Amino acid sequence: MEMPRRPGWLTPPPADGPRHTLHIVTGKGGTGKTTIAASLACALATKGRRVLLCELEGREGVSQLFGAGPLRGAGERRLVMTPAGGQVYGLSMDPENALMEYLETYYHLGIAGRALDRFGVVDFATSIAPGLQDLLLIGKVYEVARRLIKRMPNSYDAVVLDAPPTGRIAGFLNVHEAVSDLAKVGPIRGQADAIGAVLRSEHTVVHLVTLLEDMPITETIEAVTDLAPTKIEIGTVIANMITPNTLGRDQLEMAVAGRLPLKIPGLSEVINKTLADEFATDAQRLLAELERRERLQELRLPILDVDLDPLGIDEAAILAIASSLRHQLADEVRA
Repeated sequence: MEMPRRPGWLTPPPADGPRHTLHIVTGKGGTGKTTIAASLACALATKGRRVLLCELEGREGVSQLFGAGPLRGAGERRLVMTPAGGQVYGLSMDPENALMEYLETYYHLGIAGRALDRFGVVDFATSIAPGLQDLLLIGKVYEVARRLIKRMPNSYDAVVLDAPPTGRIAGFLNVHEAVSDLAKVGPIRGQADAIGAVLRSEHTVVHLVTLLEDMPITETIEAVTDLAPTKIEIGTVIANMITPNTLGRDQLEMAVAGRLPLKIPGLSEVINKTLADEFATDAQRLLAELERRERLQELRLPILDVDLDPLGIDEAAILAIASSLRHQLADEVRA
């Protein structure tokens, strides 16, 4: 019996680039997952490096962040030159285009494949076999990520995937299980096996984005548990939109109890009392964030902090977050 071939690009990542080639970013909806994925791509884009930022299902969240035109159907397009000297490209993927590429690559259908799309066969196939849809999407990411090892001229130093939310991430990445009832042999099964091997290799890492709130933290903890059987490496937990705080637990508890002196000269006793009450409310919120962060620490994973930007998110904010992530991920970026 012929043994399955080990994917040819499963060699250690280049020493002069990011430590991982494929970065998968997930998080509960509303945690700023897309913002963090875009910022991570910019953080990795240093010293002439090219990084591809991928999004799924044509949501156009990436193009909106960078004030660019729609990415769907536009192929791989440059989004920004980073202050650190790199370039970030964007790619929007959907199951229909991914299936067309698959049919062309493995069966050379070309025009015939596009005819199938017109007759609705693509929608039919992906609706009756959801695992096939995920395989096609992650397969496209696999293809662009492996260009680096194959030393192709259109390769990227790293690929960042704005992945499905935490509730779906384990099923999305477990491509071997997804196609187990769909194909036992053949190109589909072979591709699933190759993709699975890469996802479990040292090339790939998953980052989980959360807020310091109960529901996102609970989903983050559950996602870590769900991902464990896949044996895919989890890199960091990124606590997004946190409130900057220089006070310790003792000081916060004193403020909540009204025992932290707060008297501003020149203001009346009534105004000082009002300010103290407002500060006690803020301290209560900061104390709750601190306690939730302690829940995250029980995961024993590195936790990165991204401060809340009161001015909102635009390209300048993305680059500022990227700078913060670059410092916190110095070993990963290897700038």
